[in-house]
Amino acid sequence: MQPLIWLGILALLLVVEAITAGLTTIWFAGGALAAAIACYAGANLTVQILLFLCVSLVLLIFTRPLAMKYFNKETIQTNANSLIGKKAVVIQEIDNLAQTGQVRINDIEWTARSADDEKISEGTVVTIEEIRGVKLIVKQNKED
Repeated sequence: MQPLIWLGILALLLVVEAITAGLTTIWFAGGALAAAIACYAGANLTVQILLFLCVSLVLLIFTRPLAMKYFNKETIQTNANSLIGKKAVVIQEIDNLAQTGQVRINDIEWTARSADDEKISEGTVVTIEEIRGVKLIVKQNKED
C-alpha cells in the first residue's frame, strides 16, 4: 500500500507542474518516483524519505539550470531590456564628468553616459551596454 502513497504524491506533483508550467515541482516528482521504487523493493520508510529528498535535491541542483536555459532560450526581451546590444545615435555630446549626454533610439531620446568615461561627440553611433535607472550606458563603436 505504501508504494501507492508515493505514486499518489508523484501524481499530485505532476498535476501541480502541469498547472503551473514553471518547472517548480517536477524535481520532487522524480524524488517521489525514486521513493516509490525503493518502497516497492522493500526499503524502510527512513530510506524512502532520504531517497526522496536526495534525488529531489540532486535533480533540482543539477538539472534545473540546464532546463531553465533550454526553456528560456527563446525568451524575447521586452521594454527597456530589449535595447541592450542595440545601436543608438548620440544627439548631445556624452560627457560623464559634466553629466551631459543624450542618445536617440527608436525615435525616443534617452539620457546617456559613457561606459568607459570617454567623451563621445554628437552624431556618433554607439552600442547600448546596460541600463542604470533611466540612463543608457553606451560604448562608442570602434569602427566609427
